[in-house]
Amino acid sequence: MIEQWQIEQFHQQGFLVVENVLTVSEINALQQDFDTWVEDSRHHDNAWGETLDGRARFDLESDHSPEHPSLRRVTSPTEISASYLHTALKSRMAKIAAQLIGHNGTRFHHSKINSKLPHTATQVKWHQDFLFTPHSNDSLITALLMVSDVTPENGPLNVIPGSHQGPLWSHWQNGKFTGAVEETVVAQHCQEPVACFGPSGSVCFMHTRLLHASSPNETEHPRTLFITVYAAEDALPYGENPLPSIHTGTLVAGEESGLIRSTDNQLRLPQKPRGASFFVQQAGNDLASA
Repeated sequence: MIEQWQIEQFHQQGFLVVENVLTVSEINALQQDFDTWVEDSRHHDNAWGETLDGRARFDLESDHSPEHPSLRRVTSPTEISASYLHTALKSRMAKIAAQLIGHNGTRFHHSKINSKLPHTATQVKWHQDFLFTPHSNDSLITALLMVSDVTPENGPLNVIPGSHQGPLWSHWQNGKFTGAVEETVVAQHCQEPVACFGPSGSVCFMHTRLLHASSPNETEHPRTLFITVYAAEDALPYGENPLPSIHTGTLVAGEESGLIRSTDNQLRLPQKPRGASFFVQQAGNDLASA
């Protein structure tokens, strides 16, 4: 699927952008489904729909209106779209993720769409994905498929190369899981970010420990990502899946080993948000208990 030098770059830097992972027709199918959901959002003023655990499937930004739709999250789109299901489980993206994980097998963990429609306020604070989805080992990859073109200006993912080899920073402040690192960590370790962008059909493969964030989209061009998390087959989840799905645990490559592999990590388990997405946690508006 990819060359050895790309695999080595991923392990050294903690991320890898690959262009033309999906075909034009595959991307068009994904975009068509998302456009339908955006149109539907014009008829809602609060999060709506229902997922496996009863929370809303479709989440809206605070600046949403019928004239200015701001659909920022679709949870588990694999459950309501054949195109997203195929992409997550059987596409070239899934095969490359399995190649980068490189163990006996690879499982699907969860998926979502994070979108920043034109001139919307959605932003993501600095964090590490592993603190949301801790496992017995950290052989997990977040694959961020660029459904729309992603540019340096429309709110791309920003990462800190090599930070996956550093510590797991606490995402708890004042006894509450905020889903973000402290400002002192940002000041000391997040001042030289690298933007990950590319044409639609590109994928940024990111190590689960990598520090990353993104800014609002202040342009006329949408920035829509289909985000899928994959885990090594021998990685045992610690705690509840933040976005449970009927497809969680599905093998996308390899076979069942019956083994559990453990690596040395120390962390505090996250709180699961009560709201439709982790954005409420990062904004300090979630009231979930431990």
